[in-house]
Parts: sequence; structure tokens; C-alpha cells
Amino acid sequence: MATVLIVDDDLALRRAIATTLADLGHDAAEAADGETALAWLSHHHADAVLLDLRMPGMDGMDVLRRIRTRPNPPPVTVLTAVPTSDNTIEAMRLGAADHLAKPIGRDALRALLSRMLPTIDATATAAPPHAGEGELVGTSSAMREVQKSIGMLADSDATVLLLGETGSGKEVVARAIHRHGRRAQAPFVPVNCAAIPAELLESLLFGHVRGAFTGALADRSGSFRDAQGGTLFLDEIGDMDLAMQAKLLRALQERVVTPVGGRPVAIDVRVIAATHRDLLHAIRHGKFREDLYYRLGVVPVSLPPLRERLADIIPLAEHFLALSADGGPPKRLSPDAASRLLAHPWPGNVRELLNAMKRASTLVRRSVIAAEDLAFLATHDSQPGTQADTIDWLAGTLPEVVARVEIELIRRALAASGGNRAQAAEQLGIRRQLLYQKLERYGPAVSANATDDVPEADRPAASK
Repeated sequence: MATVLIVDDDLALRRAIATTLADLGHDAAEAADGETALAWLSHHHADAVLLDLRMPGMDGMDVLRRIRTRPNPPPVTVLTAVPTSDNTIEAMRLGAADHLAKPIGRDALRALLSRMLPTIDATATAAPPHAGEGELVGTSSAMREVQKSIGMLADSDATVLLLGETGSGKEVVARAIHRHGRRAQAPFVPVNCAAIPAELLESLLFGHVRGAFTGALADRSGSFRDAQGGTLFLDEIGDMDLAMQAKLLRALQERVVTPVGGRPVAIDVRVIAATHRDLLHAIRHGKFREDLYYRLGVVPVSLPPLRERLADIIPLAEHFLALSADGGPPKRLSPDAASRLLAHPWPGNVRELLNAMKRASTLVRRSVIAAEDLAFLATHDSQPGTQADTIDWLAGTLPEVVARVEIELIRRALAASGGNRAQAAEQLGIRRQLLYQKLERYGPAVSANATDDVPEADRPAASK
């Protein structure tokens, strides 16, 4: 049961809405004007406010503006007999939950309250501890391995090659390596090699001297020297021009850069490169230098796509909601919203999740985000109506939820390995014997894609 404040100078309309609210199981409070409504709110709590736009004295916009300045203000829907583009835009700009035309029927009122009232707060996921922007978030086994790699690499000068799909967080990992290492007090300089024309990249990386070419009106130090003592992050290295690759290789080998039109300069820079491309495939097709690949890939680190990190999706979503809160309490996820996030394949990975949470945080006026608020994610799903669309990942007991997630992870690992159980076990981070036990436990739900690819002696006795 919720308390809804009705603010309208039309007595008959107030009483009609109050009666409907009572039929729907809610309490109604009434105010005939804005001053009365604000005085009532000073001494009472409302879960929602239905506010007339045109009233004698203080109009609805002024009342809305004052309500929104209160700490933890209730959601407000503005009702008007004459909706216009101007008053609709202004109401939403001021923070209204909705803007509707009078009269409002029973079904419309029920639907409105379902959007306005935080009826799912009691079962919503708990608000997470706030993590800083750019901080690595994730407790899945795959991310734990990445975090361990960062710890081992942080104080080293070894060149690192980060591999992963677009949006999987390669720059965040690069910054973490820099931030936790001995070069943390020196600059971190990112360069997107795909965003800069080949003819400009040499000058950007190595610098130039005044007069070296038309338009060179002053000396430029270049990104290598800008990162002196620190870290240079070369993002999308797989898109670099072959001629530029040769010059980069020389700089990495000799630890010297030559500005355009200038003399060689020694550098002390740690290089981290990243790409979403298959560099070995590019080497075979003559699009990437093999010697540069081995120079960059002294320590390769692979970042798993978000669809293989189910345990990280909800913590990441809550982290992004906290970052989007603008100093106020962050919005939270209802269980059905969390299930919706787990069912989405995330082709854009962490970047897509970040943008989705920013969108939801901006457009949802309630404190809790529901599944219907994430309906836009359905446009990215491969096939509407598939199991991923209908499965409720958080339904049932804890053992049931764990089993559901384990089955999906094993299915995906077997699919990715072409049914090779040994490779699937390695991808899952478990021993083969444990995988065999889980295949026996879950049966056809996961074993259809498996192949007999390992020696019989490697199997547990129960499976022989």
C-alpha cells in the first residue's frame, strides 16, 4: 500500500482519482493548490504525487520545482487538460516521472502507479559499495586471472599486448597496470592508432621539429616523449599502417625515437598495446609484421567477453549506476531487471553495459530499475524468443541458480571449443575430472556438444 498525494483544484476530479486509488489498494491524500500540497509534504510522506499543471496561485511547474529540491523527493506525474510540447518538455526537464493528459482512466492510473511506485524496493538488489571511476570491477574466475596478471606485471617494464573484443575494457586494464606499478606517478598517454591517419601518426608518436613539413609551425614532442618515465598505451595497434609498424618496431628495439626532421632521442617508456583483431590472422595475410607482434606480445593478456563473465554483469551494472548517480543515491536493479541483464548477449561488452546503465539511470525516474526499463536491450538479441530471452536466471533456490549458471557456462565453453572437453575445462578454469562430473550431473542439458576427445584414462572411474 502506498500513499499518493493528489494536487488539483478540481474537487470532483480529486475525489474520482482518490476513489480509484482506494480500489487499487492505496491511500490518497488531497490538496487543492500548490501551497497546501507543499505544506502537507513538510509533515507527511508521499510515495507519489499526481500534480495538476494549471491551478490558482502557484502553478504545477513551480510546485514540481520545489518538490524536486526536497531531499529524497517522491516521483511526480504532471496532469494537464491541455498538453503541449512546451509544458511536456519543461515538466520532464524539471524531473517529472511522467506527463499525461486528463482525464486518466483506471487502467492508465494502475499502469502509471506501477511505473512510479517503488513496489520492488524490498526485493531489489542491495546497493553496492561505491567504486571509483576506471576501477576494475569483477569477481569471475576469468577476471580474477586478469587481476592476478596485472599484479605480476605492474612493476615490470615488459611490453604487454592486451587482446579482447571491442568494449571489453582493454584501456581500463592498461590504466590499472600503470596505476599499480612503479611508474604510477609518471604520465599515462593513450593513443588510438585507428583514429589517426597514417600520415599524421608518425608525428603524433615521435614528434617533429619546427619547419619539418608544411604546417609544422612549432616543435612537437610526440606521445613517446610525453609519456617519458610512464606508460604509452597504443590502442587498436592492429589497425596501424605497415610502414608505421616498421618505425614503431625500431623505437621499441632501440628505445630511441626520431622526431620528423630531428635527431634521435632516448626514451624510457613502458609500452602497452591493445587490439580486438586476430593478429596471427593478419600476419598470415601480410597485414601485420610478425617481428612487431613478438616484440609487442612479450606478455599477452586476453580479456574475456562479457557474455563469458556472468558473475561480473550485475556488479558492473551496479557500479555504473553508482557512477551515474550525480551525487545522489544510485538507482538499483530489481530481480527481473538483473535477470534481463544476465540473459542479454552483450555484443558491445562492458562499454555496451555502461551505456545501457547510463540510459536507464537518466530515463528512469524511480529508484529501482525494472525489466521493462531495459526493453531496448531486446533489439540486440540474436533471436527473439530464444532461451536467453525467457530464462529467469535468479528464480528459485541458491543451488538452482548456481546450477543454471553452471549449465550455461559449460554449454558455452563446449560450443567455443567445438566440443573438446579438455579445452572447455581449461577455459572454465577447472580440472577435466570435475567437468566430467558436472556433465554426468547435468546430463543432456550440456553434454550434447561434447566429444570423446580425451584418453579414457583421464576420465573418472564412474564415467567408464
